[in-house]
Amino acid sequence: MEARKVTALHGWQWIRQGWTLFQKSPVLWVVLVVIGLTGLIALSAVPTVGEPLATLLFPALLAGYMQGCRALDRGEELELAHLFAGFRHHSQQLVTLGGINYVGQLLIFGVMTLAGGATLVGLFMSGKPIDDPALVAQAVAGAGFAILLGFTLFTALLMAGQFAPMLVTFDQAAAIPALKASLKACLDNIVPMSVYCLMLLPFALAASLPAMLGWLVLLPVLFTSLYAAYRDLFASSQNP
Repeated sequence: MEARKVTALHGWQWIRQGWTLFQKSPVLWVVLVVIGLTGLIALSAVPTVGEPLATLLFPALLAGYMQGCRALDRGEELELAHLFAGFRHHSQQLVTLGGINYVGQLLIFGVMTLAGGATLVGLFMSGKPIDDPALVAQAVAGAGFAILLGFTLFTALLMAGQFAPMLVTFDQAAAIPALKASLKACLDNIVPMSVYCLMLLPFALAASLPAMLGWLVLLPVLFTSLYAAYRDLFASSQNP
């Protein structure tokens, strides 16, 4: 479960390989992503319990997409059943990942509050649309250090969760070791990961221009390229 170190160019190669996986079944990829994310959005809209539940279930949904990628990588067919695959296998550990992520978010907001960002955190956690730009500007102006601290901690949390669902699904890792291995993999490969993110920015901009319709393609490619990154970095995935 030890990730290897790769060069910066690999960040672009992950996107190319993700595009290749997407092209193998583009229509079904769009259908799977639309169904899955629409379901999570609808669930998160449920008062009080919706958002925590959506956070808990997201790793299982992502694991299903990754199993779809693995199937295509093996020359098999992508199926609608892959949408639910993460809920059938390793579901306990995947839900645990979601729970740790949710608790981590709350802890980070707590740290930001203690660091002087109480007003800003209150706006974020209110769940209500913010119609007063002046109020946002005032909250941001008084929370410079809290914002920097929060950005750093949220980045670390994101890196820990980046490959954890794949490590649970394909390497049979428990939640905590998977999070540690994912964080270490991202830190050891910070340059190609940065290239990967930077190269996605123009695609994100282009996808947003025609009434956001380009995201119907970009979102599946984000998932397939994430699988490509996992396959490249972790030795256990070299022979799918």
